[in-house]
Amino acid sequence: MKNDRREFLKVAGASAVGVTALSGSAFAIGEYFISSKETKPHAEEKTATRWGMVINTKKLNEDLVHDITHACHSNHNVPDYKLFKEPKDEKRKVHHEIKWVWEEHYHNAFAPDVVEYLSKKLEHTPFLVMCNQCQNPPCVQACPTKATFKRPDGIVLMDFHRCIGCRFCMAACPYGSRSFNFQDPRNGLPNGLPTNPAFPTRMKGVVEKCNFCAERLAIGKKPYCEEVSKGAIITGDLADEKSEIRRLLEENNAITRKTSLGTGPSVFYIV
Repeated sequence: MKNDRREFLKVAGASAVGVTALSGSAFAIGEYFISSKETKPHAEEKTATRWGMVINTKKLNEDLVHDITHACHSNHNVPDYKLFKEPKDEKRKVHHEIKWVWEEHYHNAFAPDVVEYLSKKLEHTPFLVMCNQCQNPPCVQACPTKATFKRPDGIVLMDFHRCIGCRFCMAACPYGSRSFNFQDPRNGLPNGLPTNPAFPTRMKGVVEKCNFCAERLAIGKKPYCEEVSKGAIITGDLADEKSEIRRLLEENNAITRKTSLGTGPSVFYIV
C-alpha cells in the first residue's frame, strides 16, 4: 500500500509540473502547440488581430452541411454515440450529443432576435452554428479554473486538463455551443480509437467545443470547415480592412446570432 501511494505521488507530482510548465504560455494539442505571444511561432503560422468567420448561407446545401460537419467532427475526434454501442457494464445509459458544429434553422439559431415576417427561403435555410468566438465571452468569465480562456487574437479555447466539469461555462454560453462528456468519449469513436491520431481525445467529465481549428492555424492551414466548404466559409482578420473577410462583410448583408446580448460574436452570416 505504501509503495503504491509513493508511486502515485511521484506520477501526480510529475504531471503537475508538466501542466504548470505548459499553462503559462502554451498547451499541447496532439503534436501541435496552441502558442501565445511568448512562444516561438511556426514559420507558416496564420495570425490575426481578431479572428473571424463569414458563412455564406446562399452557398450552403444539405450535402455541404454534412461534409463540413463530418470534416470538423472526424478530425477532432468528436464522439457520436448514435453510431456506436455503449459499454455493456454501464448501469445507467446516458444518451447525449457532443457537437462542435451543427445545423439549426433561423428561429432556433437567432432567437430572440427573430424577424416577425420572414421570407420562406430564409426560414428554411440551413444555418451552421458553432462557438462564436465572442469578444466578450461569458463562458470565460464563468469558468472558475480558467480552463476556458480567450487568446489575444480573439479565439476562445479549452484547456481540457484544467476543466473540473462544473459546467458553469455551459450555463453561461447563450449559444449552446458547449458539450459535456457524461461518459468516456472513446465510447463514441470507431472501435474506441481516434479517427485523427494527431488530435487528442478527451476524457469523461470535461466540456468541449469548437476551437476555430487553432491547431491548423498554428501551422499555416485553414480550418477544416473552410477547407471543405467550397467557398461557403471564409475565415480571416476582422481588424484588417483589406482582408477578404472584411470585403465580404462590406459587400453583403450579414447578421450575427443574438446580437442584443452584447457578447460580440465573431461569426457572421451572409443572408
